Amino acid sequence: MDLATAGGSDDEWELCNDDGFIYKRKKRRLDPSSTARPSADSGDEEEKFRRDRRKRTLLKIRERYQKELFLWEHLSNTCRAMQDSAEQIQREREDVGVEEERDGGGRSAGMPPEEGLSGGETGLQALIDSMLLKVEAQEAIIQDASNLCDIAESLCRVHEDEFRQYLIDLPIWASPQDLMAALSDD
Repeated sequence: MDLATAGGSDDEWELCNDDGFIYKRKKRRLDPSSTARPSADSGDEEEKFRRDRRKRTLLKIRERYQKELFLWEHLSNTCRAMQDSAEQIQREREDVGVEEERDGGGRSAGMPPEEGLSGGETGLQALIDSMLLKVEAQEAIIQDASNLCDIAESLCRVHEDEFRQYLIDLPIWASPQDLMAALSDD
């Protein structure tokens, strides 16, 4: 192989960098009768096409992540509400404990004095009320945790669906002609 042939074949190819993907392609033939101005226009058209493609891609990405951001905000708000309700329940427990100490443990705050009940039965009623309050607080915590699990599961499902769709959209699954056309983007 002589240098002229090797040099001539190198002149027919050009290196292209398409957003980090580097490949060789045949040089485009320019019509000698054309002036420099149309080639500048084609450069402008290429730049405009690249900007439009980049804009469309960014809008798709924004739309995809917008849904995920909405779910994360919902999860964050649910966590915040759960934390607030837990703090409120804790304050109620402390308030009930303080009022029982003030009353001497005889009866629960807000309970009217019962006629014919001994001190032991009133103390038992206060204990039952206290236990009932604890059970209601635990029920609220369990319900909040269940809601968080549902949200986390939906986030995982959305992420899995997006990943599955990404794999399905790969050009490798297309026909060989479509795959070759995608690889040899002119």
